[in-house]
Amino acid sequence: MISVDAAQAAVRATLSRIAEAWTAGDPDRYAALFTEDADYTAFDGTRMAGRRAIADGHRALFAGIMRGSRMTMRPPDIRFVADDVAVACTVGGIIMSWQRGRTAPSAKRLSAVTFVLVRHEGDWSVTAFQNTRYRPWSRTIMGRLMSRTAAGGTR
Repeated sequence: MISVDAAQAAVRATLSRIAEAWTAGDPDRYAALFTEDADYTAFDGTRMAGRRAIADGHRALFAGIMRGSRMTMRPPDIRFVADDVAVACTVGGIIMSWQRGRTAPSAKRLSAVTFVLVRHEGDWSVTAFQNTRYRPWSRTIMGRLMSRTAAGGTR
């Protein structure tokens, strides 16, 4: 049986390979890190079902608007729901090619992401992915105003 620390390190390594494949602009290498039957939901709600759809869905992106972009993510929170199933949650995003000096994505490209990974024959692969743009309601002007009003603050 593998230790939790070793399993977490292996999950982190898979997530690092995902970011590396994105940064390389290689849709086949990127998709190879997902299971054959993976579910992938992009930030805009687009769903890709299966490894082939994930590769095909990223082919035009990597050849076009995302050419030269870099994927970054904060260290993930990892929870094991079974010995061979992990849920990894993090915040990350894409740094566009024209943002060469940046080390973090712009606010409009920041996302909360969830990966569900499965281990098969010692290797971890993503079987489900959800990307949601990071826009906490409580940080918006309206959210702050509504929170104050609900808490009995001034109107």
